[in-house]
Amino acid sequence: MFSPDATATSRPIAKEASMIALFRTIDLALDIYTYIIIASAIFSWLYAFNVVNSGNRFVASIGEFLYKVTEPVLRPIRNILPNLGGIDISPIVLLLIIFFIRQFMWTTLLPLFL
Repeated sequence: MFSPDATATSRPIAKEASMIALFRTIDLALDIYTYIIIASAIFSWLYAFNVVNSGNRFVASIGEFLYKVTEPVLRPIRNILPNLGGIDISPIVLLLIIFFIRQFMWTTLLPLFL
């Protein structure tokens, strides 16, 4: 039915497909986290300028979620960056780090596994 050569050539293709699927999953997670970082920055501005009602429980729960998801990653970056007064550039630095991770992943790591 199947020749040994057919099964031997199908394994590397399956390995490549699974590696690409893994990289796409990681890329999707980084993409979602990018949007969460942007939402957190926008929410902090809206909260600082009293655009959103901080007494609203729904708004408070969104703010708490965004804070809990982004703060563990942003805090070490804030500790490294110099104090710029009221300007927090740690989300921008984190977005740049994510951008470089994604580029490194697709241009350098993926070809090593294929």
